[in-house]
Amino acid sequence: MALSALLAVSGCSKHQKDDFYQSGIIYCSESNPVNFNPQLDTSATTSDATSHQIYDRLLDFDPDSGRIVPSLASSWNISDDGLIYTFQLRKNVQFQSTSYFTPTRNFNADDVLFSINRWRQASHPYHNVSGGRYPYFESLGLAENIASLKRINGYRVEIHLAQRDSSFLANLATDFSVVLSQEYADYLMDQGTPEKLDHFPIGTGPFEFESYRKDHFIRYHRNDDYWRDTSQAERLIYDITPKSSLRLAKLLTGECDAIAFPAQTELDIIRNRDELDLAEKPGLNVGFWAFNTQRPPFDNPKVRRALAYAIDKNTLLEAVYFDSASRAKSLLPAASWAYQNDAEDTAYNPVLARKLLKEAGIEPGFTMTIWAIPIERAYNPNAAKMAELIQRYLSDVDINVNIVTYDWTTFRRHLREGLHDSVLIGWSADNGDPDNFYRPLLSCGAIPSGTNRAMWCNEEYDALIEQALKTEDLEQRKALYQQVNTLLFKELPLVPIAHAYRYQAHRDALKGMQINPYGGVRFGGVIKQL
Repeated sequence: MALSALLAVSGCSKHQKDDFYQSGIIYCSESNPVNFNPQLDTSATTSDATSHQIYDRLLDFDPDSGRIVPSLASSWNISDDGLIYTFQLRKNVQFQSTSYFTPTRNFNADDVLFSINRWRQASHPYHNVSGGRYPYFESLGLAENIASLKRINGYRVEIHLAQRDSSFLANLATDFSVVLSQEYADYLMDQGTPEKLDHFPIGTGPFEFESYRKDHFIRYHRNDDYWRDTSQAERLIYDITPKSSLRLAKLLTGECDAIAFPAQTELDIIRNRDELDLAEKPGLNVGFWAFNTQRPPFDNPKVRRALAYAIDKNTLLEAVYFDSASRAKSLLPAASWAYQNDAEDTAYNPVLARKLLKEAGIEPGFTMTIWAIPIERAYNPNAAKMAELIQRYLSDVDINVNIVTYDWTTFRRHLREGLHDSVLIGWSADNGDPDNFYRPLLSCGAIPSGTNRAMWCNEEYDALIEQALKTEDLEQRKALYQQVNTLLFKELPLVPIAHAYRYQAHRDALKGMQINPYGGVRFGGVIKQL
């Protein structure tokens, strides 16, 4: 929807329209959020629309250094055995006051207990509201590892772990670990409308939710009581624009101040315009081709290996990513401290692929599906094109491929149901810890959550990544992750393809816009100077 039409829907006069150009920020996003609570969804679209606009977390990542820094927790302490975490909470933090709720108290320990207990306790009154699925936390087994959560006083909480977890603080700083208002939740429960908690949000973040029209826009306005010492635009609108070329057109005309996921073919256009800025950073992500290992014959590692040798990764990188990605040898990108430069990798070898297929009993003319994500992502900007290329490679080894896609919501639902033979998808890290790749993508516990797209369960793999969390010694952890990489190369539940760069394109009138390497886009602290 063009801005002029969007403002017409909102009933804005010409004067108001001109005022919005002066004081408001328009962001062209690529899709609709599933809801307005990132606890319930791992989609970057949902996170972008919620996590850093509406909410805060106990902890944050410094976008420049990647260090964990205070947020709603002003300080913390960890016991010598690594099992007890004590958080001192920030005082005088106000929850947002909106047209649908006015809080009567500030943020305190009760909100932390409510927010964590909702996803960790099946008996919690809000656990099953909105479906009872918390995919990020489920994929990591966090609920099982929290032995207890205690309110010491109004501004101090204590978390006891069952076993040491060197990634625990990082997980509390991710986009999904947002803090909700217990008072608002209690109010909705009394009203008999608890589901509104996830669709009419209340948080402590820089912007307050105003309205949402599916496939058109999300409207926010500034939280004038925001606790951080930052400047925010008066208004923020997400202009939902699925087509990349249209997002670029709106950026060029000034109808959008920033856009999501510029296509690789558009980057030079943006670079060559004086009024536009293009920020670039190595991405903590991986694009991959995952096989449904619970479906024959993809339960056979020999078949998976044959398919991996049938494709030329370098050609896929050139055709889909151009010069904006590096070849993936393993799940971890080079930006990770646990990256293994000499990890084993498959090479293009159709002769070997045919030999392995014959040994596995796969007859010429075998037909399989490749599911291609229907939206652009940094880790795979054009899955449909990649699927077509792989389709041609597999035809050379006498395998027929049907390419499958749906709208994003249906696509993800069917993936969780395991209806795919294979899928082109990927993962963007939510923090800098290697466990954020290994556990959500391939652990046994991540299958029910839907983040393990290969639906692969291996006890040896799970034991190795569990062992890596029980030490703070980075060299020991690196050695364990190298064992993990060796096992993954042997089993090949998925084929890592690319680690893509992240790009943020915006008009130069926006000041304070940064790429967040660990999660969603942030508009707190961003202003427009015309």
